[in-house]
Amino acid sequence: MTFLLGLTGSIGMGKSTTATLFAEAGVPVHDADRAVHRLYAGPAVAAIEAAFPGTTTEAGVDRASLSAAVLGRPEALKRLEAIVHPLVRAEEEAFVAGCRRAGATVAVLDIPLLFEAGGEGRCDAVVVVTAPAAVQRKRVLAREGMTAEKLDAILARQMPDAEKRRRAHFLVDTGHGLVAARRAVRSILAAVAGRPGRARS
Repeated sequence: MTFLLGLTGSIGMGKSTTATLFAEAGVPVHDADRAVHRLYAGPAVAAIEAAFPGTTTEAGVDRASLSAAVLGRPEALKRLEAIVHPLVRAEEEAFVAGCRRAGATVAVLDIPLLFEAGGEGRCDAVVVVTAPAAVQRKRVLAREGMTAEKLDAILARQMPDAEKRRRAHFLVDTGHGLVAARRAVRSILAAVAGRPGRARS
């Protein structure tokens, strides 16, 4: 049975880089963010337009318009999540089924808000990607269009890094560079080698 590693971490911690390191090691990775991008280009467009008129175009969901429609509106965000989350979950389940059929011993579920959404129960172990707070802020504020206010609003929605680290089975600290992160990934894979995943319905 495929052993499922949940991969998560707050914004700017280096989660995407760490997911790439797992992929480089030959581990299949399901990226929830990429799944959302695919859904925004097609499968979820009609439902989102119905719930948030004017937030889509012929090319798909206009992410800036949709963000403006839900920013600071918890009830609107819940409506959006009710549309998107089941679709992402269905993609994830298809991915896991494919890994099992292929005989993969380990697979990674890259889920940004894994703890916040209660997704740890779907995983056999959780890897939390972390970095010093100063490094995190520097990385995020270097992004185009990002402001300190936006970052603080995002962090307010996320579980504190210290709590994520406390709940983790494994940690990858990207504050020490790529070589150290790659070493941590290899160590995790060695630790779970041969461990069977739980049976799931």
